[in-house]
Amino acid sequence: MMPDAGREPEPRSRLERARTVLRMEARAIADLVPTLGPDFERTLDLVLACGGRVVVTGIGKAGIIATKISATLASTGTPSFYLHPADACHGDLGRVRKEDVVLLLSNSGESNEVIQLIAPLRKLGARLVAMTGRPDSTLGRNTDIVLDCGRAPEACPLGLAPTTSTAALLALGDALAMALIDERAFDTEDYARFHPGGALGRRLMKVREIMRQGDAMTTVPVGSTARETLIAMNATRGRPGAASVIDQDGRLVGFFTDGDLARNLQSGVGFLEGPVDAVMITDPTTISPEALAADAWRLCREHRIDQLPVVDAHGVPVGLVDVQDLLDARII
Repeated sequence: MMPDAGREPEPRSRLERARTVLRMEARAIADLVPTLGPDFERTLDLVLACGGRVVVTGIGKAGIIATKISATLASTGTPSFYLHPADACHGDLGRVRKEDVVLLLSNSGESNEVIQLIAPLRKLGARLVAMTGRPDSTLGRNTDIVLDCGRAPEACPLGLAPTTSTAALLALGDALAMALIDERAFDTEDYARFHPGGALGRRLMKVREIMRQGDAMTTVPVGSTARETLIAMNATRGRPGAASVIDQDGRLVGFFTDGDLARNLQSGVGFLEGPVDAVMITDPTTISPEALAADAWRLCREHRIDQLPVVDAHGVPVGLVDVQDLLDARII
């Protein structure tokens, strides 16, 4: 019996089996690259012009891949939901509107549960895109656009379990979602809006989201005494342990912290009656409110400081970031 095209010789060890699977799946994905063309671009245009949502459906392993593709689309700016074919036939088709685009996943293109959705989806007026390894299948012949996922042999030793086919489906779905990011000019701020929780959301938080501002930050005019500055710091809500010193135009000219107080106390208390200008940091490290909170932590580490004044484009203090704020927001 002749081996399937694209199938490697049978491995002799379990590690070689694993390596064979990875090579076959990688090859199946790489083989998709030259196949992308007009149909892929038509799908992009269809989704971009879509006035509704992208509905993704599939059964079995393809259904699991469909769920992931839908989740990726939704989290990167393309409204989407997964529709289980069985549930669709028992009322959930009511979730689909004529403004929607439906991606139907089936490697064989002959999955009964998916095929039976074609007619009712057509009646609803939705546009249909097939993602299949067999464009000439029932599914491929009855949809508006076909995205060919290739016909690489499965990496399963029996040639049965979906492996290369699901890898190709997932990769093609990712390619679609990432191309849509470019088309929508979707940026990190948009991404953060959809990921408020977890490590991803925290990594993309802006300084303005966690900084102390208003009555929770201390500012004193240049020429104030060190004692007056300390009194203002202690009277500030939350006792931030730092004060921004400003000139007559409201711009930052210095920064005074509890650390500066401790260092100067080693020489006595006489400095308290003198101007804070004499003991403040005259060239403090600052950060913009639009910078990432993670960058605030990086600056604190690099300069071995606990507080950062936040200034606008004109050098006017608009907030304060304390290491404790970064801890509370779980940035560190």
